[in-house]
Amino acid sequence: MSGSEIPVLAIDGPGGAGKGTISRLVAERLGWHLLDSGALYRLTALAASRHGVALDDEAALAEVARHLDVVFVAEAEATRVLLEGDDATTTIRTEQVGDAASRVAALPAVREALLSRQRDFRKPPGLVADGRDMGTVVFTAAPLKIFLTASAEERAHRRQRQLREAGVDASLSSLLKEIQARDARDMQRSVAPLKPADDAITLDTTRLTIPEVVDRLTELLTQRGLLPDA
Repeated sequence: MSGSEIPVLAIDGPGGAGKGTISRLVAERLGWHLLDSGALYRLTALAASRHGVALDDEAALAEVARHLDVVFVAEAEATRVLLEGDDATTTIRTEQVGDAASRVAALPAVREALLSRQRDFRKPPGLVADGRDMGTVVFTAAPLKIFLTASAEERAHRRQRQLREAGVDASLSSLLKEIQARDARDMQRSVAPLKPADDAITLDTTRLTIPEVVDRLTELLTQRGLLPDA
């Protein structure tokens, strides 16, 4: 199977829409590889912080991105992320790192440094790619592109629950403001702005359960001939 024949499910959308959980569960169900592109930007931001690299030093940040020492460990309930041998799974999900990652992701040199690395995740039998520009930039020829979204209020509630489960206390109003600000920044940036690909299917998850979304994506993959019929 050549690289261009390996199926890719590209899932884009704003923070808190459920992309990470949905992508992991679909990949687990299908036995496909998983790319958490957002984690790469978060890891770049975290590594920059650890090594004293300023978030406005584009050239230095690109070097950090090129030499990330990252390992993704798939586990039953989540994907564990190791940065330079240290468990960074919880740290990269804080709002502080998320905000820094959003700023880092707007820099062209950083995006270019991570682009080929992301495409290397495309391996048989298939790839579920989770991010903000999977369908518009990284995998433009993906046979199925999904833009997963939910209301800002619902996403703030989800993020608060996620952080509390990780032992981090967070104000709902502060989370809502941060999510709205990040949405605006991501949609207005000049490089790879957050938007659905022209051929993407938009799926609003505000009132859907996780199993319902996973089932729907599996159905769409089957309809596109990317999975054998049940």
